[in-house]
Order: sequence, then C-alpha cells, then structure tokens
Amino acid sequence: MQISGKTRICGVIGDPIEHSLSPTIQNSAFYYLGLDFVFLAFNVKVEELEAAIQGLKVLGIHGLNVTMPHKMKVISYLGELDPTVKFLGSANTIVNKKGKLFGFNTDGIGAVRALQGNDVDLASSNVLLLGAGGAGRSIALSIAEQARGLVILNRDIEKARRLELDLKMKFNKNIIGKSLSAISIKKYLKESDVLINATNVGMKPNQLQSIVDSSLLTSNLAVMDIVYNPVETKLLTDAKKTGARTINGIDMLIHQGAVSFELWTGQKAPIEVMKQAALKQLSAGAVN
Repeated sequence: MQISGKTRICGVIGDPIEHSLSPTIQNSAFYYLGLDFVFLAFNVKVEELEAAIQGLKVLGIHGLNVTMPHKMKVISYLGELDPTVKFLGSANTIVNKKGKLFGFNTDGIGAVRALQGNDVDLASSNVLLLGAGGAGRSIALSIAEQARGLVILNRDIEKARRLELDLKMKFNKNIIGKSLSAISIKKYLKESDVLINATNVGMKPNQLQSIVDSSLLTSNLAVMDIVYNPVETKLLTDAKKTGARTINGIDMLIHQGAVSFELWTGQKAPIEVMKQAALKQLSAGAVN
C-alpha cells in the first residue's frame, strides 16, 4: 500500500476501539483492488464526538464507520440521512461528499446479505429474531422487508412491541413482538425456518453459554449468530450437530462492512478477501 498526498482516508470511531476488526477488513479490500485508500481506527469519547465530526470535514476524511457508543448521537451532526437511519435513529456509516455528510446504517442489510449468501430464501421463510437492541432493531427492519413472517423476542417486552408496531405500519406483514424467555423461544421456534441470535449471549468470555436449548434445534433450520468472537458460538455448534445450516457473525460483519466499502469507493467489495483477513486476525488472537 503506497501512501501519498492523494490517499483517501476512511476510518472507524468508537470507545473503546482497539478491538475493532474493521481496519484489517477494509485495508485488505483496498489493497486487493489497488485503491488509494487507507483505513484507521480513532478512539473518540462521547464528549469529543462533535469535535471529531467537525474534524472529519476539516481534514477531508472521506468516510467513517461509527460504532458504540456513538451510533445514535452522531446523526445530529449529519447533513443527509438515509431512510433506514431515519427509521432506526442510528447510523454506522458516514460518507463525506465535499463537506456534506451522508449517514447510512448497513447492519441490517449486512445480515440479509449474509443469509442470502448462504442460500437462505427469506421470501419463503418465517424468521425468529432474538434481541431488539441496536443490532437487533437494524436486522429486524431489513428482515421484515424480505421475509414472509417475523417474530421478535426481547427481554424488554415493550421494546419488542414498539418495534412490532413500527414494522407493521411500514410493511403491513405478519410481525409479532413478544417477551424473550425459554417458553417463548420453544413456542415460536417450532414455526420458524430461520433463527437469528442478535443478543450477546455466547460472546467471549461466556462462550459456553447459548440462548437456545440444544434440544429445540433441528436440521430444518438456518441459524445465524451475530456474535463473531468466538467465530463458532455454542449455539452454532449445537445447530451444526443437528445438520442445520449455520451462518456465523463474521459473515454479517463482512457484509455490512462491504456495504460501507461500496458506499465509499463505488466498487464491489471483495467479500472473500475481507473474510479471510478477519479470520486471520481472529485466529491470531488479536481480538479479545
């Protein structure tokens, strides 16, 4: 990678940020396609966010990914919001077009692309989504547009119900929001073709935990876990033993990053190159 005075800078902001896989993923794609771009990680505290966004414009930084805890607050500093961002109230990607900042949210479309890339036909599928937090809400929006039916289970039932009503108004589809419990998982999993875990259950250092009892999993399911560390969670291990199709969190991470890449560069992202770079960093133990 040759850095010059013409090199375009992209990056990711968050707090903490040292664990991010994004620099490895995006720089591998830039290098592979021979693009004059570089991607850096910037630790930005909550009280520094406004100054950081102003700095983006002053320094001519071409684009940013935005991660916790800034996804919601950052939209107040952006000039133009994608309809998805307006619905969700959060953005994870910024494109700087001559000083005007455009906000996007790629989490949900990343999940859809990950499923479609693993031959999951959402149009004929009933989907059970566990979790309605930031990532879960984004996924719910994109899944609701594509799937035959969607059930959202969340520990805060009011959040699940609000999301149900919002999505029904937007798509007029069969969407249900209920409380997340062992009983509700058992009930709705029987009617589901796709299961998505959008909670952090199973993430290191709690990798021996699963949100779904293994006895409920069957070979007819497609099971996706958005947790990517470990790459294969207990949920996915249990699902694989039944013969179910499994999709790990790396796939979603790569696909949402690929959408950002395409927004910044206008070029198709090299998915496999990005995936192998992420897996190599994870196997090296660089992410805690």
